[in-house]
Amino acid sequence: MTTESLTSERADLLEMLAKHRHFLRFTTRDLTDEQAGLRTTVSELCLGGLIKHVTAAERSWTAFIVDGPSVMGDFTAMTEADWARRADDFRMLPGETLAGVLAEYAEVARRTDELVATLPDLGATQPLPKAPWFQAETEWSARRVLLHIMAETAQHAGHADIIRESLDGAKSMG
Repeated sequence: MTTESLTSERADLLEMLAKHRHFLRFTTRDLTDEQAGLRTTVSELCLGGLIKHVTAAERSWTAFIVDGPSVMGDFTAMTEADWARRADDFRMLPGETLAGVLAEYAEVARRTDELVATLPDLGATQPLPKAPWFQAETEWSARRVLLHIMAETAQHAGHADIIRESLDGAKSMG
């Protein structure tokens, strides 16, 4: 797929997704698996966990675009055990490697990019899943979901930059 063959809107979406993904991945350059799993601030977040979270979020949101809210479940019905399992998306678990986490992220990104290029209608909507943070009876277009994925990625790239700088002083910019 080349961006020349896409509408300017789709090419813009893909370019911005690629930019923010790059900044997130760049924060992990030259790190060991152990370093990728370290918490360097009072936050629960680590670099590998942030990439795992962004991967899981992008995977579920793109599934939402195609299949609707049922793929995300009902967040209002989640148990403490469900929330604990979800928290595993924010940390490196025993046996996980940074290379594995990055490879999974690359595969999810590839599938998202393919969806952006081939989705028949970026304006097609789905009702949001039940969650305390969503207004009831609200729908999002595929376009809005993609913008949300971009915003999540950019926000977490900023978190990752702080974590990396706290780890060893390395910066993504400047």
